[in-house]
Amino acid sequence: MKPMTERIFRCILSAAVFALIAGIAVVALAMNGYTRNLRIRELTSELELAAHGVEQMGEDYFETLDGIDDLRFTLMEADGTVTYDSQVDVSLLENHAQREEITEAMETGFGESRRYSATLTEETVYLAKQLPDGRILRAAAESITLFTLLMSILQPISIVILAALALSAFLAYRMARSIVEPLNAIDLDAPLAHPPYEELAPMLDRIHAQHRQIESQMNELRRKTDEFDSVVASMSESLILLNARGQVISINPAARGLLGLDPAKEKNETAPIGVSLSALGQGRAVDGAEIERLGKAFEEAQRTGHSEYKTARDGRVWHVSVSRISRTGSDAGGAVVLGYDITETEYAERNRREFTANVSHELKTPLQSIIGSAELLENGLVSENDVPSFVGRIRAEAQRLVDLIGDIIRLSEMDEYVPGEGGAPETESVDLCATADSVCDTLSEVAGRRGITMTVRHSGDTTVHGARRLLYDIVYNLCDNAVRYNKDGGSVSVTVTGEAGRVVLSVADTGIGIPPEHRNRIFERFYRVDKSHSRETGGTGLGLSIVKHAAQYHNAVITLDSTVGKGTTITAAFPR
Repeated sequence: MKPMTERIFRCILSAAVFALIAGIAVVALAMNGYTRNLRIRELTSELELAAHGVEQMGEDYFETLDGIDDLRFTLMEADGTVTYDSQVDVSLLENHAQREEITEAMETGFGESRRYSATLTEETVYLAKQLPDGRILRAAAESITLFTLLMSILQPISIVILAALALSAFLAYRMARSIVEPLNAIDLDAPLAHPPYEELAPMLDRIHAQHRQIESQMNELRRKTDEFDSVVASMSESLILLNARGQVISINPAARGLLGLDPAKEKNETAPIGVSLSALGQGRAVDGAEIERLGKAFEEAQRTGHSEYKTARDGRVWHVSVSRISRTGSDAGGAVVLGYDITETEYAERNRREFTANVSHELKTPLQSIIGSAELLENGLVSENDVPSFVGRIRAEAQRLVDLIGDIIRLSEMDEYVPGEGGAPETESVDLCATADSVCDTLSEVAGRRGITMTVRHSGDTTVHGARRLLYDIVYNLCDNAVRYNKDGGSVSVTVTGEAGRVVLSVADTGIGIPPEHRNRIFERFYRVDKSHSRETGGTGLGLSIVKHAAQYHNAVITLDSTVGKGTTITAAFPR
C-alpha cells in the first residue's frame, strides 16, 4: 500500500473505530442508566408495599413474604436501633442512625444511597422510608454495575467489534483507493484535461502554469546545452570539467585523445563521465602517465588556484592549463582543464634554433676550407703544380657558399609570400612538362658523368596556373636530389600527368632510399638522412624545404614513397 493510500486508510479506519467504541460506550451507559432506574422504581414499589404492610400488620407482615431472597428489609426505631432484618441477625447489627439513607429519611421522609463492593463489580441500592409511627423501613437490593453489564455482554460485543473492524477496514481500504486513484490518474502533462475534484482546480492550475514554465526552461537549458556541446565538441583545444572531488563532468573529443581514451574500448561517449581521475585508468585503455600528471596538476590547482605543464603525445605537443573554479569566496568548486596544441609553435621554435645552428655550421665549414686553402697559398706552402687545385677548391667552396646563401634567401622570401599580395611572384600558365624537359637538360651533364639516365613522360594537359620560378624550383630540386642520391648507372624518371582537376608531377629514382624514421623530417631545413653522403654530393640541405614551401604556395599535395636500397618516388599534385 502506498504511503498516501495508507495514511487515508488509517484515518478512515481510526475514525470508524472511534465511532464504534463511542457508540458502544454510549449504548452501555444508556443501558446501565436504564436498568438502574428500572431497578430503583421496582425497589421503590416494593418499599411502598412493605411499608403499607408493616403499618397494617407490624413485623408479622414479613412472615407473609415468600420468594424475595433478592430483597433485604430492615426495620429500625427512630433512633436507628435495628428491630428486624430479613437476612441478618439483629443482634449482630449496629445502630444505623448514621447511615446516609437513614439520615435522609429522618429529615425528609425518604432516603436513598448506593454502596459498591471492594472490587466495584457489585452495587447495592438502599431506599429508606419513615413510617407514620416514626420507625424507619429500609429496602436493599443489588444492582448491575457498568462493568458487570459489559462483562455480561463481552462475547457478543467482541464479535460485533471484530466484524465491525473487518468491515471498517475493507470499506476504509476501498474508500482510500477510490480517493487516491483519481489523483494518481491525473495527467501532469495536461492536468486541466480531467480534474478529478473541483477542490483541486486551483492546485492543478498552478501545476499547469509551473509545467509550462519548467518546459520552457528545460527547452532553453537543452538548447544551451546543445550549443555548449557543439562548441566544445568542435574545439581543437582539449576541455575537461572536473568537480571538487576530481570527477569528470564533461570531456570533449580532443581531451579524450589527449588522455589516450580509446573510443573502441569505451561502451559509449559518456563512459568517463562521473569517474574520478584516480579511477579513470582502471579498466580503460588510457595513458597512465598522462592521467597521473593531470591528477597532480589538479591537486596543485586546488591548492594554489592554477597549474600548468607541457606534455607530448602521438607526435604532438600540448600545453595543459588547470584552473580552479571558486563558487563562494575561496571554496573550490572544481576545475577546468584546457589543453592547447602548441606543436606548430614548438616546431617553429625548434626550427629557428636548428636553422640558426645549421646556418652557422654550414657557413663555417666552407669558410674554414677557403681560409685554410688561402693560408697555404699565402704562406707559399703549395707547389706550383697544386696551386690550380687549391684555387679550384676555393672557387668550389665559394660557389657552395653562394648557393647556400641563395637558397637561404629564397626560403626567407618564400616565408613572406602570400598569394595575391604585393611581393609575391606573378602567376601565369606554366607547362610542367616543358619545365621538366628544361630541368633534365640542365642536369643531363651532371647525371651523365655518373651514368644516370633521365627520362620525361607526360600525358594529358600538363598546364597549371602558378609562379613559373617556384614551379621550376620544385621540379629542379626534386630532380637534383634524385640525381645526387642515386646510384651510379641508375635512372631518374619524371612523369607529368594531366588529370581531371589537377596535374600530377612524379619524380622516381633508383637511389639509396629513405628509411621510415627519417621520412617525416626530410622536408625540414638542413635535415639530411646521410650527412657524409650529402657532403660528398655538395647539397645545401635546403632543396626539399624549398620544394615544400613552393608546393604550399600552390596548394599542392606532396606524397612520398620510398624503399631503402631501391629508390624513392616523390609526387606533387597541383590543383588546376
